[in-house]
Amino acid sequence: MKVLVDRGKCQGYGNCVIAEPRVFDLDDDGFVQLLVDEPPEDLRAQVAHAVRDCPARALNLGE
Repeated sequence: MKVLVDRGKCQGYGNCVIAEPRVFDLDDDGFVQLLVDEPPEDLRAQVAHAVRDCPARALNLGE
């Protein structure tokens, strides 16, 4: 699983950080920052939730 981020769409809501803080953080400008590009399978459910919960649709999952 690979997390894809479109930083141009990110609005800094932080829903991704709440859903999975081991994978997502906000940088100094308040935009999404990946802590792990390819999270382990045991985090799939949480990462998928973060992708679905992004109001700006800035996140996607790839394989």
